[in-house]
Amino acid sequence: MRSFDFSSWPAVLSTLLGLAFITLIGVGIRLVVMQTIQMRRERENRQINERLRALMAAYKTLGGSFTGNLTVDPTHLRELRRAAAAGTAVELDEEIADGETDSSDATRPSSHPDPTASDRPRRIRDAVEAALSDIILLGTEEQVRLAARAATELAQGRPIHSAELVVSLRDYIRGVLSLDPVPPDVSIPAQGPTRPSGSRSGAGRDGGGKAGGGGRGGMGAGGMGMGMGMGAGMGLKRTTNEDP
Repeated sequence: MRSFDFSSWPAVLSTLLGLAFITLIGVGIRLVVMQTIQMRRERENRQINERLRALMAAYKTLGGSFTGNLTVDPTHLRELRRAAAAGTAVELDEEIADGETDSSDATRPSSHPDPTASDRPRRIRDAVEAALSDIILLGTEEQVRLAARAATELAQGRPIHSAELVVSLRDYIRGVLSLDPVPPDVSIPAQGPTRPSGSRSGAGRDGGGKAGGGGRGGMGAGGMGMGMGMGAGMGLKRTTNEDP
């Protein structure tokens, strides 16, 4: 207050201008600091949301089944084809050695089922590999260790179980969302990878195309019939008019 001079109007004006300038500088610094903090928080929230979204998708992929086969088959399609080709070659060699093959037997289908008939295990393995990759990138230390161990076992050709990793993901996601932990008296069965459902859209499209083709064929036949009927009617009328 001693530095403020209110003895004259010019002094009062300069004092007010000085106060306004100091206040403006303080408000500007505060706004810059608040904006910086807000941008940092928004960036952290986006990172947390993206991480949580990826981990939730991985949880659904790794723990979407409670029944059936809960293991992940690491066998690749090329290995199945090699096994099928090797089995067919061995069977033919045995038949030739025993002298039981002839022209009719050579054309009949093999009695062994084709192991590549269903691609569900391959699709499950591909989805699990993608989920493990996301967990290794965005998971916690414990989750990264579990995912790395599962990926190593897959690379070595051994079936894996994902129940332990699913439990870790479930506890982490519930903690981030501030949800109560799972009650200890609740027994949750072991969880396995989600089984992909088959798609029948191709069959529906084929059926629709055939139906559409039939409809177009029917319309064409109807048009030809109408044309022939009109032509016959005109010819009959012309003949009637020409008769005496």
